[in-house]
Amino acid sequence: MSAELTFTPVSDIPQELIAGETGAIRQEAIDAIKHLDQWAAPQSVKTTLLNRMNKPHIRKSPLGTVLIIGAWNLPINLLLAPAVGAIAAGNCVILKPSEVSTHTAALLTRLLPKYLDPRTVRIINGAAEETTVLLEQKFDHMFYTGSGNIGKVIMMAAAKQLTPVTLELGGKSPAFVSKDVDIAVAARRLTFGKLFNTGQACIAPDYLIVERGIEQELVKEMKIAIQEFYGASPQTSQSYGRIINKNHFNRLKRLLDTTHGEIVAGGDTQEDDLYIAPTIVLNVQLNDPLMESEIFGPILPIWVVDTLNEGIEYVNSKDQPLALYVYSHNMKLADHILENTRSGGAVINDSLIQFMVTALPFGGTGPSGIGNYHGKRTFDIFSHERATLVKNLGMQKALTISYPPYTEKKTSWLEWLLFDKVKYADNAILKGKL
Repeated sequence: MSAELTFTPVSDIPQELIAGETGAIRQEAIDAIKHLDQWAAPQSVKTTLLNRMNKPHIRKSPLGTVLIIGAWNLPINLLLAPAVGAIAAGNCVILKPSEVSTHTAALLTRLLPKYLDPRTVRIINGAAEETTVLLEQKFDHMFYTGSGNIGKVIMMAAAKQLTPVTLELGGKSPAFVSKDVDIAVAARRLTFGKLFNTGQACIAPDYLIVERGIEQELVKEMKIAIQEFYGASPQTSQSYGRIINKNHFNRLKRLLDTTHGEIVAGGDTQEDDLYIAPTIVLNVQLNDPLMESEIFGPILPIWVVDTLNEGIEYVNSKDQPLALYVYSHNMKLADHILENTRSGGAVINDSLIQFMVTALPFGGTGPSGIGNYHGKRTFDIFSHERATLVKNLGMQKALTISYPPYTEKKTSWLEWLLFDKVKYADNAILKGKL
């Protein structure tokens, strides 16, 4: 497929909106338009000698009708990114925006029918009651982004209909900071990653694991970065957002009020403005309320350790996070951390940017999610791989070795034609080294 793609840049949209929402969706759509013929083409497969004259291949077909439930923190991206792949794969799509992001849900409900055929794509709004009714319906796939608790509800509803699911959940994503790192650079990148969308991102660094001896310098540089990004008063900055609603504001404020760590930056809150300042909490211990669950806000606890192996042990004792970050000049150390931990995704020496690379799979593992998507993977999620083989009606005599009556000679020929040959000397299993 060939298409000329032109877009008019919108200069008055904040950069976070472009990076996290509209730009990301645009790229997903561009990828689908450019590569759809390739994604949807039948895929040949290699086979053994007996079937080499046939045409075994995989055909891609739509699943049918799919349900996509979005999240409130990136309400456009997390609803429409999976929809791009679902539509490209030929499915009918039911979209359920988050009821928390009411204005965005209203906008999408008004605009999408103008551009997408309502016989193919429909939006259904509502809260828990409406979603419960929706989940009672039969779908061919359910795709959900949000909390683990609701993910369990989605999965239970899907199990009743034997419906496959993709769950994009969250978790406490750690960031390891080694003492050999360029502290100023690491501080700047961590500050951006934590405060993007006011910390309301499922892959934001949730807490830092910092080698002892650099914590004070790291805090100093992060304070400098905060002032550089948002000025002396972040509350008046046009680049600093707000907490989504009072429930989440109060949840975050309770965490600040009950922390045992030392608040070394920020800590200011204002309920009527839903404002929580960029906040750093130093010397947090593992029993601190800030370490209990995903923070999902602009509060960054720092746990100081003697060795990063302590951090590896702690991370492995908890649920696998959606993301894991390592800041270090020492690539052997970074590899050591990645090889001895598990996470949905990982980045060395930056934060968040993996989400913006559509060629990389995005998703969790274990409690942080089931399945991944972005780019071609989204198309594959919503496609059925139909195993297909085209058999030649000729050469029937050669096939008689497959039919009764069975003989030792037929068996010998069948084994030679059906299975790949393995040299005994090259295979430890066949040499008896199990």
